[in-house]
Amino acid sequence: MTTMESLIGLVNRIQQACTVLGDHGGDNALPTLWEALPSVAVVGGQSSGKSSVLESIVGRDFLPRGSGIVTRRPLVLQLHKTEEGMSEYAEFLHMPRRKYTDFAAVRKEIQDETDKITGRSKQISPIPIHLSIYSPNVVNLTLVDLPGLTKVAIDGQPESIVADIENMVRSYVEKPNCLILAISPANQDIATSDAIKLAREVDPAGDRTFGVLTKLDLMDKGTNAIDVLEGRSYRLQNPWVGVVNRSQADINKNVDMIAARRREREYFASSPDYGHLASKMGSEYLAKLLSKHLEAVIRARIPSITSLINKTIDELESEMDHLGRPIALDAGAQLYTILELCRAFDRIFKEHLDGGRPGGDRIYGVFDNQLPAALKKLPFDRHLSIQNVRKVVSQADGYQPHLIAPEQGYRRLIEGALNYFRGPAEASVDAVHFVLKELVRKSLNETQELKRFPTLTSEIAAAASEALERFRDDSRKTTVRLVEMESSYLTVDFFRKLPQEVEKAGNNPPAPTVDRYTEGHFRRIASNVTSYVGMVSETLRNNIPKAVVYCQVREAKRALLNHFYVQIGKKELIMFLHAVQGKQLGQLLDEDPALMERRVQCAKRLELYKSARDEIDSVSWVR
Repeated sequence: MTTMESLIGLVNRIQQACTVLGDHGGDNALPTLWEALPSVAVVGGQSSGKSSVLESIVGRDFLPRGSGIVTRRPLVLQLHKTEEGMSEYAEFLHMPRRKYTDFAAVRKEIQDETDKITGRSKQISPIPIHLSIYSPNVVNLTLVDLPGLTKVAIDGQPESIVADIENMVRSYVEKPNCLILAISPANQDIATSDAIKLAREVDPAGDRTFGVLTKLDLMDKGTNAIDVLEGRSYRLQNPWVGVVNRSQADINKNVDMIAARRREREYFASSPDYGHLASKMGSEYLAKLLSKHLEAVIRARIPSITSLINKTIDELESEMDHLGRPIALDAGAQLYTILELCRAFDRIFKEHLDGGRPGGDRIYGVFDNQLPAALKKLPFDRHLSIQNVRKVVSQADGYQPHLIAPEQGYRRLIEGALNYFRGPAEASVDAVHFVLKELVRKSLNETQELKRFPTLTSEIAAAASEALERFRDDSRKTTVRLVEMESSYLTVDFFRKLPQEVEKAGNNPPAPTVDRYTEGHFRRIASNVTSYVGMVSETLRNNIPKAVVYCQVREAKRALLNHFYVQIGKKELIMFLHAVQGKQLGQLLDEDPALMERRVQCAKRLELYKSARDEIDSVSWVR
């Protein structure tokens, strides 16, 4: 079987890697490995004897002491049993190359490192301190010492400190992989214990909770804690353990911890109340019990931890692919990246136009719906009303009335009518321009690779917009020219085929010329002009879309980013001539800071999980 030392040491190494890479649970948008690792959280109210229990387990006086909240950051205490005769020493994760043999210096470093993060304002922080102690007098065990639960804030502390501490402690103990070491003083009613109250809330069945009673030697004479220790007052699935720590007087006299352990053993062995429980009492028994149980929990959880690690590695690698790899500093690689991103955008834009993606059909809608509707709404009825025809024809005659056909009147009526076609022609150009702009915007949003580079995205958007403006100007000139062409040369054959305005009366001699100023005469002129305008309208309805597609849509597909490519080439040349080490191109590849930070954090988290996988693989599993 895998040894206890290798299993607990495995978790120790993974926890250290977690802390180095900023994974210590709590609020984090990235997956956390810390919360999946089995641990033992030490929970107790202030003055419950929590620090004394930890020092007794270690056999060293090393924790800061004082009034108020002394523990203001989680302390991950990793104990490593060494061979007999080896010297004791301690190491901090944040100072990996220094070995502490003076445990008073360990106490000072804990205090200084706490102040470094929290200041001297008595605030708390969830960022843990990692302390490893190597000694022949300990068992392999990892404990997380948490701030003591309190009911009131003292001077210098914010009013929220009570809730802040409880929330921090709760964030550890509510995790199903956490064993709870609930420390309560025996000289207080167990029902009022802060540690037991919280443990009951997060572990109502008591499966994960180990109860520890301190200060048994300080109980009133004639009383004892047998009902608690034997599980009658408050039942847990795991045994209660009583401990007797050094008194404050012993602490003041610097009584040796090893001697204190011996006195603790003697107390239980000679106690009339607890003698029958002596073999299962004391800090040494507590440490062995926790070590054995932690090893069993780790063994049981290794398969699920391995599964979680493999699953998370796949997810993080997928996200890294989505976020993209860091951009090279080489100018050639940068140019290649920019061109590839442009091609990706251009491909998506063409897919919209060609029907591979939605949106291009709106251009057809301009020609099939908007243009015909606009042509139908042109005010020809008003322009070719009898009153207007009479006015235009009469004004065209000047002082000399027309003899047969009012040619100048016809021309003026037709030219005036054809001028109305400019509006629908220009509106079609603008409508297609709007659709193309929307498709550019959608294509930019759909080009996933571009999301990393807001500067390049803005440059491409500006270049595409500038190109579309040029295409619109060309299209407007062409479509207006189509209208002007119709006005410049009228189709003569159309009028030659019109019936002559002469009335014949059988065999009678030719009737006199019809009165050119009757209402019927003007109605016929209006009808003839209407027919001609209808013919032109049909021609423009077919030709305007052709002009718009040729000048705008076709050009957008063919040369949307051509001018941008020219500018990129110039930047590359400038970069080469002035040896600015890619600055010109590199500026286009400035990434969104939030995305860069996300990639960095994902890379760190991926490193953590791969390291954890390697750690687990390194353990020899013998069935």
